Amino acid sequence: MVSRRRFILGTAGALGALVVGWSVLPPRQRMVSSQPLASSRGETAMNGWVKVAPDGTVTIMMTRSEMGQGVMTSLAMLLADEMDADWSSVRIEMAPIDAIYNNITAVVESLPFRPDDQGTVKRAADWMTAKIAREFGIMATGGSSSMKDLWLPMREAGAAARHMLIAAAAEQWRVPVGEFRASSGRVIHASGRSTGFGELAGAAARQALPEHPPLKSLEDFTLIGKPLARIEGPSKLDGSAAFGIDALPEGLLYASVRMCPVLGGTVASVDAARATDLPGVRKVVPVDGYHGGTAGVAVIADSPWRAITALEAVSITWNEGAMAGVNSVDLLQKLSQALDEADGRTYHRTGDVERALAGAAKHIEAEYRAPYLAHMTMEPMNCTVRVDNDSATVWVSTQVPTMARHAVARVLGIPAGKVDIKVMLLGCGFGRRLEVDFIAQAAAIAREAIGLPVQTLWSRAEDTTHDFYRPACVSRLKAGFDANGRLTAWRNVSASQSIIPQVLERTYGLPWPFRDKTTSEGAFDLPYELPNVRVAHEQVELPVPIGFWRSVGHSHHAFFTESFLDEAAAATGQDPVDFRLALLKRHPRHRAVLERAAALGNWRTPPARAPSGPQRAHGVALHESFGSIVAQVIEASLDTNQQIRVHRVACVIDCGFPVNPNLIRQQVEGGIIFGLSAALFGEIAIENGRVRQSTFGDQHIVRIVDCPEIETEIMPSTEAPAGVGEAATPPVAPALANALFALTGQRLRSLPLRFKPAPEWNCHAQTAHQR
Repeated sequence: MVSRRRFILGTAGALGALVVGWSVLPPRQRMVSSQPLASSRGETAMNGWVKVAPDGTVTIMMTRSEMGQGVMTSLAMLLADEMDADWSSVRIEMAPIDAIYNNITAVVESLPFRPDDQGTVKRAADWMTAKIAREFGIMATGGSSSMKDLWLPMREAGAAARHMLIAAAAEQWRVPVGEFRASSGRVIHASGRSTGFGELAGAAARQALPEHPPLKSLEDFTLIGKPLARIEGPSKLDGSAAFGIDALPEGLLYASVRMCPVLGGTVASVDAARATDLPGVRKVVPVDGYHGGTAGVAVIADSPWRAITALEAVSITWNEGAMAGVNSVDLLQKLSQALDEADGRTYHRTGDVERALAGAAKHIEAEYRAPYLAHMTMEPMNCTVRVDNDSATVWVSTQVPTMARHAVARVLGIPAGKVDIKVMLLGCGFGRRLEVDFIAQAAAIAREAIGLPVQTLWSRAEDTTHDFYRPACVSRLKAGFDANGRLTAWRNVSASQSIIPQVLERTYGLPWPFRDKTTSEGAFDLPYELPNVRVAHEQVELPVPIGFWRSVGHSHHAFFTESFLDEAAAATGQDPVDFRLALLKRHPRHRAVLERAAALGNWRTPPARAPSGPQRAHGVALHESFGSIVAQVIEASLDTNQQIRVHRVACVIDCGFPVNPNLIRQQVEGGIIFGLSAALFGEIAIENGRVRQSTFGDQHIVRIVDCPEIETEIMPSTEAPAGVGEAATPPVAPALANALFALTGQRLRSLPLRFKPAPEWNCHAQTAHQR
């Protein structure tokens, strides 16, 4: 008889061997989906990524959400080019939820490594994390990861389809495969004879799927690298594009929601008598706060206007909860106090920074602050759900369809496989649509109208006042210099809430015991070559709901670090560009980007005063995020009312091989405007648990009248593509702050940047601007 101890030890050993064996195997394939692709019009699926119709139409499965970044176009280009498809015959279809479409790169890049970390530990961690993400991850669009994640899988899918089509032609014509090539949707024999993809698709699908189809070299690309127009562009011009808010299933009802004005509050009582008597009103529904959201009351009616007006007639008493006395001013003070009481958790250390600071001939120090920020997407949160007994259909603009499906299933108490998620176009995301609170809420509301679809639509005010905000952050920096003005010591300790633990807790109920990279990204991963460095972060628990915001930690840490680096240059009397270049001797790509931006921005030539206009000055910033290196030179001035005017932004980006220069420029321009809006106006103020800002009238953004001239240059590169959607946002605030210091001699260390108290913005407010 086998003893209990021997059985346990033997079982543990066997399991350990299995785990070790599994860990050394490569991640499972990403070519064939677990279920056959749905087909129509006689389509044939070549693999899990592409279908071919008899007329030659090539339908590419889109696994990432389109929110204005052009991902539908750029990813389709990858597959179509390797397949040698006719671009005019390419169509897009949103992919079903399947593990082969999981975003592996986004998970791997959440590990707390620096870009300069390339050792065995990082490679092993990346390998294991990629395997786990392939099996247990999610479909998600975020972290500027779409191109990096799918650069190879979509090209391999296209190349495999091309190989199979050619093999089918060779088999039919009984000639060697080597005598064929593919071009513009046709397989062509050396004799000139050809046939279309549609005619070969059925036979091609019966060919063996190649495991490692040969890929084109860069010089053989016909689509990749070209400035192609957006594939979804025409539908947006003619109005046929369908965003979440455009879902119109038959029998549609509408729900308007009012949530407790204090974040996290609940409903104490509801008097709906007056509302239920109004025309078109079907039901008044109290709803819980799902996935970190706030509870409230919804009115279901037969039109949006009737739902909105009936909601005004509902009398609600609130339980305001723990946030009732919370103010953002006090929360920022708590972050500063945390830095008084703790030294943070180290994210990066080199040398002995304390010893270097003690022996420095000179040192400087400063405290920087950044406020909470809302996402302010153009399309407010909305979701349409139809509940049919034991199943549900959901029309929604989401960045996380897998999480959306599980959230709906949990609310309705049905299997996740019974929830059909139809991903619509997104009217902006910026990270807000990584959350599922509004989706679960919509499912709970639609449950009250069994069999009829209900569209839950938040007002702009509800959207702004019930967001998951970019965390407020406080950072203290200290630098030491030797007698020759060389930077010898750099200490940076910051304090803020932590995003990933909050997200995991409210979404999955799981803890996160590891370091959250987002708390210190943009601080611990700088490229500058310094002998003595310590970068640390103190995680502070505060009651404000926080989430991912465009460029996440980089959005404020770039402001802190690049502004303080300018302070270091000023303290030693050195040119800010030359000061940075001296610290980048082993980083040629960063040097090249900075030097080119300085030339593009006329750094060496002081800006001339405009006729009868104010004096202008330049500011510079360099920052790497999401694998892309961006440098910006900003030209700015102050008007007679001390209002900031931005006249020009010169931006240079190295994002690896530029898949579509047209889309890259669009994203750089959008990222600059987004960053400029945050730098000049972005702020969420909380008083007694209530968010003060509610609309674009009091949360101002850059408008056409404010927008500076933007000139973008893309560095040529043969490196694999990196992230673009977020990379241009972080350098904006520090480049502007540095220009304002050059202009006035006054250093602004808090966002938003202003020289006088903020005006009371209203719907007609504008900033003065002239080029």
